[in-house]
Amino acid sequence: MPVSAAVRSLSIAPADVFTENLTVHTDQEKHFAGRHQLGGWLRVLLFGLGAAGAWGLFTNGQIGAGIGFLAAVWLAFWLLVRWHSRMHYQREHHRLLAQLNQEELRRLSGQLSGFDGGLRYLDAQHAYAADLDVFGAQSLFQLLNRATTRLGHDWLAGWLLAPAAAPEVVARQQAAAELAPETSWRQEWQARARHFPHQQADPRAFSTWLARPDYFADKPWLKPMLVLLPLLLLAAIGAGVLGLGYRSVAFVVLAISLFNGRFGAIRAEYGEQALAMRDALRATQAQLAWFEDDTEQDWQAPRLRELRARLRTASHGTAATVRLGRLATVAGMFSVREHPLALLLTNSLLLWDLHAMWQLERWKRHLGPELTTVLEVQAELEALVSLAGFQFANPAYAVPTLSPEPLEVTAEALGHPLIFSAGRTTNDFHTAGYGRTGVITGSNMSGKSTFLRTVGLNMVLALAGGVVCARRLHLSPARVYSAMRTQDNLAESTSSFYAELKRLRLLLELTAGPAAAGAPTTPPEFPVFYLLDEILKGTNSRDRHRGARALIRQLHRRPASGLISTHDLELAAMADELPGAVTNYSFNSVIEGDRILFDYHLTPGVCGSFNASKLMQLMGIDLEDDHEA
Repeated sequence: MPVSAAVRSLSIAPADVFTENLTVHTDQEKHFAGRHQLGGWLRVLLFGLGAAGAWGLFTNGQIGAGIGFLAAVWLAFWLLVRWHSRMHYQREHHRLLAQLNQEELRRLSGQLSGFDGGLRYLDAQHAYAADLDVFGAQSLFQLLNRATTRLGHDWLAGWLLAPAAAPEVVARQQAAAELAPETSWRQEWQARARHFPHQQADPRAFSTWLARPDYFADKPWLKPMLVLLPLLLLAAIGAGVLGLGYRSVAFVVLAISLFNGRFGAIRAEYGEQALAMRDALRATQAQLAWFEDDTEQDWQAPRLRELRARLRTASHGTAATVRLGRLATVAGMFSVREHPLALLLTNSLLLWDLHAMWQLERWKRHLGPELTTVLEVQAELEALVSLAGFQFANPAYAVPTLSPEPLEVTAEALGHPLIFSAGRTTNDFHTAGYGRTGVITGSNMSGKSTFLRTVGLNMVLALAGGVVCARRLHLSPARVYSAMRTQDNLAESTSSFYAELKRLRLLLELTAGPAAAGAPTTPPEFPVFYLLDEILKGTNSRDRHRGARALIRQLHRRPASGLISTHDLELAAMADELPGAVTNYSFNSVIEGDRILFDYHLTPGVCGSFNASKLMQLMGIDLEDDHEA
C-alpha cells in the first residue's frame, strides 16, 4: 500500500500523491494478476494429478491408499481454491484503487464528464440547484462525490440541497478535516464497496419492508413442515433403494410442489427484495468493518466518535458488521433463484426458498429494527469521505468560519470551484446585515453571472460542511435562493417571463414575515441570500425598471440580502434612494481595435464601459445602417 498522506510532507501536491498511488496500484494489480493466472494453472494441474493418481491406486487394488490420496488432494485443492480467490480479490482490489486515483487526477484537471451528475436529485423548482450547477454535467456533485453506495449519494445530495445549522456545519468540518489526510484509509473505504456493483436499490425501502410483521408468526404449522417434507422425501428415496418402489417418491415430490406453489407469490417477493439488496448489504458490511474494526484509527473528531458509538449501540454489543454479514449471507441464499435448474432442484427437494425466508425472519428479530441506524451511519460516513476527499485534493481551499451576524458574507480571493484554469480570477466581497442589495452592472460576458454563481456555490459548499474556493470565507448560515435560468414551458403554456415571475413570487414568500426597517422581530434560522440575474428581462424596459426597483424596496424591508446583476444603469440609482442598503459594483471591459478585453474583477461603483455595439459589429451587424443612431 502507498504511504499514507498523513506522513507525507505538506509540500507534496495532491496530483503527485495520486500519480504515485496510481503507479503503485497498477503494479500491484499486474503482480496479483500473474499470481491469479498461476493459481488457475495449478488447479488444472492438481486436478489432473489427483485423477491420475487415484486411478492408478484404485486399479492396483490399493483402495485405502486411494481414498487417503483423494482426501489429501481434495484438501490441497480446497486450500488452493481459497488462495486463488484471495489472489482474484487482491487483483480486483488494486484495480479499483488505481481507478480511484485516476478519477482524482481527472477531477483535478476538470474532466468531470464520466462521473455521476446526480440528475435524479435535480428539481427545477428547487431554490438554487438548477441555477448553480449543483447537479448535472460539469456540476458540483460530480466534483465532490466520492460515495459508492446509493444511500451515500442520497446523503451527500441532501447536504448540498439544504443548509445545515452552525453546530452541524462545525461537526462536519471537524470530521472531514480528520479524514482528509488519511488518503489510504479513505480510498480503502471507497474500494471495498466498489467490489459490489449492483447497488441501485434503496436500502431504506428494504429496511421498511423488513419491519413488516413476521410471515411465520400466524402459521405455527409451517416451520415443522419445512423439516417434515424433506425428511419424508428422504425416507421415500430410501424405501426405493431398498426395493420397495419409487411410487412414494413421486407422491412426496408432488406434495412438495403443491406446497411450493401455495407460497409462490410470497417466495418471489422475498427473493426479489433480498437479491436487490444483496450487493448493497455486502458493501455496507465491507465498509463498516473498515470503520468499526480498524484499531489503528483512534478517531478524535466528535462526529466520527459519535458514529462509531451509534454502531455499537445499534448492534447490542455485537459488531454491526458481524450482524450485517449474517444478513448478507441470508440474502445470498436466494441467489439460487438466478439459476433455474438449481432453483427447481433445491425447492423440489429441500423447500430452499422457504428455509431462506425463515432465516430472514429470524435475523429480523435480532437486528431488523436497528438496520436503518446502521445504514444511516454508513451513508453519513460516505458523505464525510466525499467532503474529506475534496478537501485533500484542494489544499489551497479555505475552511469557512461562521459568523453570528445575520447574513454576513466576507470573502477574500473567492473563485468559482468549477473553473479549473490556472488563471482563475478571484474577487473579494463583503456584505452584512438584513436588507442589503449589491447591484452589479457590467458589459456582456464580463463575469456578472459567473460571480453570482461563484458566491452561491461557495455558500452551498460552506453550509454543507466543505472547504471553499477562497483564501478566506466568513459567513452566517443562510438559505441561498437564485433566479438565473428561467425558461419557458410549452407543456404548461408558461413564458420565460411568467416563469421568472413565479420564481420571484417564491422568493417573496420565503422572505415574508414581520419586519421593521429590515430587521425581523424573530430572526429566522436561515434568512435568505438571493442571487438574481437580469431580473424581469422578458418585458419592456419601462416595466422592467419599475418592477426591479419595487422588488428591491420590498426585499429591503425583509430578512434577506443578496446580489442583483443587470445591464440597466437605472437600477444603480437605487444607491442614492437607499444609501447603505444598496451598493453598486461592476465588471468592466476594454475595447482595443477588434478585441474586447475583460479582467473579470469586481469593482466598486457603476460600470463605465459597455461592449454590446462592438459585439454586434463583430457578428456582422452594420450599425451604420441604423438611421436613428
